[in-house]
Amino acid sequence: MIKLTAISALLVAVTGCGGERYQDLQTFMRETEKSSPRRIESLPEMKAYVTFEYAGFDLPDPFRPRKLAPVKSDSGVQPDLNRRREPLESYPLESLKMVGTLQQGKNVFALVKADSTVYRVTRGNYMGQNFGLITVISEGDVKLKEIVQDAAGDWSDRVSTLQLIDESAKK
Repeated sequence: MIKLTAISALLVAVTGCGGERYQDLQTFMRETEKSSPRRIESLPEMKAYVTFEYAGFDLPDPFRPRKLAPVKSDSGVQPDLNRRREPLESYPLESLKMVGTLQQGKNVFALVKADSTVYRVTRGNYMGQNFGLITVISEGDVKLKEIVQDAAGDWSDRVSTLQLIDESAKK
């Protein structure tokens, strides 16, 4: 019986000490619960998405080079923009090389190299990016009449020459 009384007294002592240990934490929780608002604010109302419709499809693309438009000129010189373009017109004149000539009867042809391809051209063909019309073919060169546009938009003629490249002199 003494043992039972001692164990009961010990249990009462341990239980009494345990309650005070977390008393400050429980007090803080009660005060915080009283001071915090119970109502949660609602979310702000979302605005409706307004679609944007691009209406500039008929405007020129600012990221592409513009094509030349026919311009009225006082000199009367203008390129024919409606004719079919020839293969050598896609190369700048500086990148073309005359590598020889051919003659068949009365017809004289110039051999012009662009990249790794050799083209046969004659008087009346076009080459270069400035509407270059071949006017004269001789053994040493090809003469062209180019039509160029100045800063004011006026067209004018310019004579250019493509000289024969002598491959044997380079070696």
